[in-house]
Amino acid sequence: MKSVAFHNLGCKVNGYEMDFMQQTLEERGYKIVSFEERADIYIINTCTVTNIADRKSRQMLHRAKKLNPDAVVVAVGCYVQVGNEDTLRDMSIDLAVGNNRKKDLVFILEEYLKEREIKGAFSDKTLYGKTIIDIGNTSEYEAMELRHTAGHTRAFIKVQDGCNQFCSYCIIPYARGRIRSREIEDVVTEVKTLAGNGYHEVVLTGIHLSSYGLSGGNDFSQSRLLALIKAVSQVSGIERIRLGSLEPRIITEQFVRELAECSKLCPHFHLSLQSGCDSVLKRMNRKYTAGEYYEKVCMLRNFYENPAITTDVIVGFPGESEQEFCETADFLKKTGFYEMHIFKYSRRKGTPAAEMKEQIPEDVKGERSARLMELEAFMSYKYRESYLHKEMEVLFEEKKTINGKSYQIGHTREYIKAACETGENLSGQIFNGVSERFLQPDILLFQEQMH
Repeated sequence: MKSVAFHNLGCKVNGYEMDFMQQTLEERGYKIVSFEERADIYIINTCTVTNIADRKSRQMLHRAKKLNPDAVVVAVGCYVQVGNEDTLRDMSIDLAVGNNRKKDLVFILEEYLKEREIKGAFSDKTLYGKTIIDIGNTSEYEAMELRHTAGHTRAFIKVQDGCNQFCSYCIIPYARGRIRSREIEDVVTEVKTLAGNGYHEVVLTGIHLSSYGLSGGNDFSQSRLLALIKAVSQVSGIERIRLGSLEPRIITEQFVRELAECSKLCPHFHLSLQSGCDSVLKRMNRKYTAGEYYEKVCMLRNFYENPAITTDVIVGFPGESEQEFCETADFLKKTGFYEMHIFKYSRRKGTPAAEMKEQIPEDVKGERSARLMELEAFMSYKYRESYLHKEMEVLFEEKKTINGKSYQIGHTREYIKAACETGENLSGQIFNGVSERFLQPDILLFQEQMH
């Protein structure tokens, strides 16, 4: 029995795909071991969203080969798809598998092992060109179905792949290809299986979730995504539904009104922003203004009481002046997010932004990032504080020891982390209570840091 170690880099879609690859190998009889152990096969599910992601992918591939020089090291996914010339030159990589071939990994791997056994040494990393396809010219949705995931109570479910937006800083349309969607019936079948295995919460995710149900173009299909959400909400055993990142332009009054009628949908919305300055948004090719974005946030708040709004922000985009940065900071304060993921712009070869003049120095990016991270910590604290002394519904997920005491940890519908002091194992169960019972570790930790 050969042993296999996995390491995943990147987004939730990558995480879903890695869980599927691991599931297929387990069912084939392979022994799954920790990545730090000596394994016969190492599989690294790579990311290429930034130059840093590329570097991390290479580092993990090289680490695998050092752990066992005789092992088969397999590079899978976006880094392979976009930079296959580098992949083919890298002596740490034995087998390279691009996107839309992950579902076939077990068969590809076994064909490779057979070739190597026959020939003693086999240097063709693509099995004669079969493991990397022209991702930009495929309309096939890569069919996968999970029965369990790495988590114990929450399951991420991939329902869409590809992106047609072509933001000026982003390589993903070239790594993932054009938009493709999974049939609603297939999603429901998977959700039923997961619910039967004890999962109470599902997260619908994709590379560009707002394009779910489309076959081309740049418009959005609220009706198809709504149909999917409603179908999933009918599955017995599923108590909560969350959505992955949404394009702001999908938000309309009719769309939000229908979302609000779905009682299982959590009031937690991630609307990608990237900048609060119109001139920067235009250079990013984001196709909306800060004012339009703010209108979408107001729509959500009109239909939901204090929903959790989270976002992504890039600092130091080419040409970003101090005034433009301050416009973004002011916009963030005005909007009042629960959480913000702050990223320093990373120059990504192959994108229009990489060729733009006025690249921002790293020290300026770092200083701006620090300012926004301080703002993020304050706004997140204020949002979580607003729920103190209110009744909260918590789905418990794991047991932890904090300051010598035993707690059960979980999340509210708004995705606020909560803890209940108890020796019981409540994982997978949903409880209601007020903050005197359900502590909020994030708030307590923030208060400790302030003192």
